[in-house]
Amino acid sequence: MSRELALRALFQTDVGRSAVEEVVSSCQAQDHHSQETLEFAQELIVGTIEHRERIDRAIEKYARDWTLDRMANVDRNILRLASFELLYLPEVPPGVSVDEAVELAKRYSTAESGRFVNGILGNLIRNLEKELAEQEAP
Repeated sequence: MSRELALRALFQTDVGRSAVEEVVSSCQAQDHHSQETLEFAQELIVGTIEHRERIDRAIEKYARDWTLDRMANVDRNILRLASFELLYLPEVPPGVSVDEAVELAKRYSTAESGRFVNGILGNLIRNLEKELAEQEAP
């Protein structure tokens, strides 16, 4: 549920041009969710927006032949959200982040979006693992 709340908020800031403070406040006002759900959603929202420039560069690097502007609005924001988790939340297993992103894409976007999101995130993970291995090599 946290990821769904975060996706809605990111969509509002991206497409609706809503202020970050406004969407975070709106998220916090939802009293029918647990405090834990709201706190994780807020972490996802704020972190994704805070690191959006680096996240967007990573997505464009691994989204072969796709620019962010050409992507469906929902897909773009799902990719941003999942990329934030992959790049900045090491306590979340990569498989969980990808699975959740694919499910969001299937639920909120087109029939092909699940595969599209999975492919880009798979490229990102493979290359991150490769870069980390190269950094650790003597």
